[in-house]
Amino acid sequence: MLNSKYLDDPEMTELIYAALDASSTGIIITDHRLPDNPIIYYNKSFEEMTGYQSKDIIGHNCRFLQGQDRNQVAREKIREAINAGQGITIQIRNYTKANELFWNELFISPILNAEGEVTHFIGVQNNITVRKKVEEELLFEKESVERKIAERTEHLRLNEEYMNSIVETIRESLVVLDTELKVLSVNEAFLQTFKVTRTETAGKTLYELGNRQWDIDDLRKLLEEILPSNNPVLDFEVEHDFPHIGKKIMLLNAHRVELEGEFKDRILLAIEDITDRRKIEKRKDDFLSIASHELKTPLTALKGYIQLIKRYMPKDNANLSAIVEKSDTQVERLNKLIAELLDVTKIQSGKLDIHRDRFDFDKMVRDTVDHLQINSDTHKIIVNGQTDSWFVGDEGHLSQVVGNLISNAIKYSPGKDRVEVYLAALKDHLKFSVKDYGFGIDITDQKKVFDRFYRADSIQKKFSGLGIGLYISEQIVLQHGGTLWVDSEVGKGAIFSFILPTT
Repeated sequence: MLNSKYLDDPEMTELIYAALDASSTGIIITDHRLPDNPIIYYNKSFEEMTGYQSKDIIGHNCRFLQGQDRNQVAREKIREAINAGQGITIQIRNYTKANELFWNELFISPILNAEGEVTHFIGVQNNITVRKKVEEELLFEKESVERKIAERTEHLRLNEEYMNSIVETIRESLVVLDTELKVLSVNEAFLQTFKVTRTETAGKTLYELGNRQWDIDDLRKLLEEILPSNNPVLDFEVEHDFPHIGKKIMLLNAHRVELEGEFKDRILLAIEDITDRRKIEKRKDDFLSIASHELKTPLTALKGYIQLIKRYMPKDNANLSAIVEKSDTQVERLNKLIAELLDVTKIQSGKLDIHRDRFDFDKMVRDTVDHLQINSDTHKIIVNGQTDSWFVGDEGHLSQVVGNLISNAIKYSPGKDRVEVYLAALKDHLKFSVKDYGFGIDITDQKKVFDRFYRADSIQKKFSGLGIGLYISEQIVLQHGGTLWVDSEVGKGAIFSFILPTT
């Protein structure tokens, strides 16, 4: 075990980090004093091994390396060792940023301070995928040759039937290509959507179809430049004006199918026509923009009238005062909702202005907390730590993000008495987190909560809202070069965090 006094000595820290950076094994250091044990240091080998970059690593708990594979026994053993402040050596399945599996032989050791308390953990990572692969191959070779042949033959037969069923029954247009990008087959949806016949497609390259209507630059880029090194490619948008059927906006999903035998190196190209969907989305955005602007004017006047009523109404009429105050609160709520709708339309049109000025980040957070605390009589907002940082960015919009995250923490933890805010300065970043003790978010919903107008079914039944606050918050953080994410388990609350680069 190491002593954390070396991490507090700048000269020794520089020497230690230089040594770690020179290591050929992946190394990370986490801060056990911060909530969720976030990563505060990583070396170059860790970055090369995982494919993740600084914004994906710093400030995060290293569970992201397991992706969706969260039910491993190894994860529970690691958690038990961390909670006990003990070291552990273990093998665990990890995934690169490109979602490629690799086996990690992980050595974790605690770092103690002078009082014998665990302050940090150091993790040494070794990619043992090749070794595991050899072990699996040796085990596989023990099977009889006859059984392997029978299984492989059955596998090919089932794959042929499976591929044929996909081509014929999928609702989106689907094309099967060979390695030379010649059309092997298309489904009925493709024929109907793009007004061609089977005889006009078989044996021709995709670009030749319909008198070369499919000779599209973006399509060539997808199939010839992107797909060979990135498989699969999902939701690749192509817009093209076809001479006979008009302008189409398409989402393309391409997948190289690498099977042994007859179906080796074939390409599945799924084409979703989203032209009508985009038209509907544009009409909806236009409506929101117009409606928000039109509502803003009478609402401003209404707010002014309420202020006049407050000024001139009798001071001794308690019932009237209460009614006016409630009216003012509801008008302010409606005003905030309209402002958020206007922000959404600005983001969609690329017109959200970000003004960059130097400001005290910690003071901005505390001022926002003070304002929210005045209006909350159910939850105590506890602020822990500080960044001691002056940040160059849009103070108003970042205060909006902080306020939205804390307000959500209060809103979605009814019956609880506190939410906790954490501030920390990390490697070239500052981090903000807010922790609640509410319902929690299912893992299937965690990636969707930042989508525009998305609200989980369980939330819709209990709480009102439009599902745009987190969308706006993420867009503001992204425009500052940062990252916003959530860590949560159902029934155990949630932690919403964002990091912002300081350099």
